[in-house]
Amino acid sequence: MRAIEGAHLIPGAHIHEPPTSERPQPGSGGAVIRGKALIFWDPKVPGKKLDAIDTDQITPADDCVSESLDTLDQRWKAGSFRHLMPDFRARVHRGETFIVAGDRFAIGSSREMSPAGLKGVADEAGREMVIVCGAAMGDIFRRNALNLGLHVVQSREAVEDAQEGDVFAFEQPTRRLTNETRGKSYEPAALSPQEEEIRRSGGIMKIGRREFPDSVRRVPEIRWPEAATARGLTSTEQILWAHRVDKDAEVRPGATLRVYADLLPASDGTAPFSIHTFNEITGGDVIRPRQIAIANDHFVFNHREADDKQTEIGRQFAERHGVERPYYATPGDGIFHFYFPEQGLVVPGALIPGADSHSRAYGAYGALGYGVGSTTLGFGWATGYVYFTVAKQRRVVFTGKLQPWVSGKDVVLALLARWGAKQSQGMSVEFVDGAKQLPMSYRNTIANMMAEGEALNGIFAPDEITYAWFREKGLIDLPYPRFAPGKDARYEMDETLDLSEVVPLIAKPFSPANAFPATDVARERVTFDKAFIGSCTNGGYGDLLEAALVLRAARAKGASRATKELVVFPGSGGVKRDIEKTDPRLGGESIASVFRTAGAEIRESWCGPCFGQGPDALKKGESAITSFNRNWANRMGVGGMGYLASPAVVASSALLGYMGPPSELGIEWKAERFV
Repeated sequence: MRAIEGAHLIPGAHIHEPPTSERPQPGSGGAVIRGKALIFWDPKVPGKKLDAIDTDQITPADDCVSESLDTLDQRWKAGSFRHLMPDFRARVHRGETFIVAGDRFAIGSSREMSPAGLKGVADEAGREMVIVCGAAMGDIFRRNALNLGLHVVQSREAVEDAQEGDVFAFEQPTRRLTNETRGKSYEPAALSPQEEEIRRSGGIMKIGRREFPDSVRRVPEIRWPEAATARGLTSTEQILWAHRVDKDAEVRPGATLRVYADLLPASDGTAPFSIHTFNEITGGDVIRPRQIAIANDHFVFNHREADDKQTEIGRQFAERHGVERPYYATPGDGIFHFYFPEQGLVVPGALIPGADSHSRAYGAYGALGYGVGSTTLGFGWATGYVYFTVAKQRRVVFTGKLQPWVSGKDVVLALLARWGAKQSQGMSVEFVDGAKQLPMSYRNTIANMMAEGEALNGIFAPDEITYAWFREKGLIDLPYPRFAPGKDARYEMDETLDLSEVVPLIAKPFSPANAFPATDVARERVTFDKAFIGSCTNGGYGDLLEAALVLRAARAKGASRATKELVVFPGSGGVKRDIEKTDPRLGGESIASVFRTAGAEIRESWCGPCFGQGPDALKKGESAITSFNRNWANRMGVGGMGYLASPAVVASSALLGYMGPPSELGIEWKAERFV
């Protein structure tokens, strides 16, 4: 991994100071926005506003496409709430511009297409939109909205009071919200001073143009805290402390910091808007993008003209700026949460904002990985740093002994089920594997699914398991010192999870937290159409080995072929090559040969089926048991239903023909064979 570098000017380029018009003006945005309420009601609970509207419902995956930089938001606007509220665009155009929803609005994906599309729908009618929701708004959406100048207000009282036809007013200078019909006013959840500055300035692009000249002249410096300071900081806070641009900035919950980024990765889906943002801030011909990485893993194997045009935008940008492997991953190289760590671009102590919500996976490697939108990423490519609002800290200590057939997927499903509707409440989560029994593949799954847990990030402080993994990859000379959470670090919530009580689980639609013991589900004889193993959650060699061990052991019990369609998606091209090699734990067979013998098909490494893309996407009425990370409504295909489980449970289910754990096949766990 290369060190964080200063800006590299394009030969012949010059830095120009921004015009004074880019400076925030006191009291700017003085207009009062008025409009009627557009309410999302919960169809199951009369009179209740709908909670947990995710970004897949705001902007379906098929609409997250940009064919050119000139028409970025055309598809995004057209797709806004396409399935949840088909007449949404018409209602906004006739003045219903105050979008009212319940708690946990816009959770999930990093897709900035959602706030950009919503804002665009209002803009095209000459109106302004205000999002009014309850507690725990999706953190990525919230940042994206501020970056774009889309107004967001969090007030549970305002949500509870709102009724159809109510007229609202929003005072831009104070952010005060008034329901004029009810004669009530509300003070929204406060923004940090830096967030308020972004809002008053008109968004991150204007802030970027203002800060760009100084960012080019500044030499990045990473300075780790001394022992006395580190003693009071969590792992996440220590990384933030080290990466501060402003060395006197205090690291505390609620503070917004400027922090240097070690890597700023995008996918083929999120790169175009990042490129647009970078060009808007820099002019496009002044510097090379900083800390850039692009992986082609989302739409690349759809083989549709619009998707190919989208991929071409990133390819041409990378070619122009000399971005090559491993920083530019071509189609088939892998899902970037597997590919970039394999290539040594993710290391302990790194700070990595990724334009994909599952960038939280980097916490498995001792890095601060979290999801951002495309504008944040483009801002980072321009300046070398991003804005980061420090969250409250939460700790989960794993105790007890891991039980047979229990994997990282079962651990995280158990945790999400325990957290329930509130999930992590947007905190940063410190995981403590005291007995050092969770391998990297398990940690990857747990950290990755902090996206579904609605945490800002999740992190395992680097330990012997972490550094052994890097040594196996030939990565010895790592850039940052070893660190661990400070003994006096403060956690808002502190809990333990006894692994001896965790059993193989299956999460039913439409939430990863809707998890039940696989043995109980087996008694229900729930059938399905397809079984999928892989994705960025469970697409590593160890994950696929776990499934192959089940398939091979089942042969002796007479279950040699999958009774349902079984498809495998390796996490990277490297994993796909490695599973063709023989493994002594499989009696000299390879993982791939075991899968094929069972009737499975092995696909390219990509994200498509996980979010309803490509020929394997679920059709209306179809269901699948998968090792994916998200099973929300329409996630794996419009009208389809997804169930979540570990690779071992997916493999056993494929053989059984109904959902159930390996114990249903009569396979005895033998540690020397299955570990």
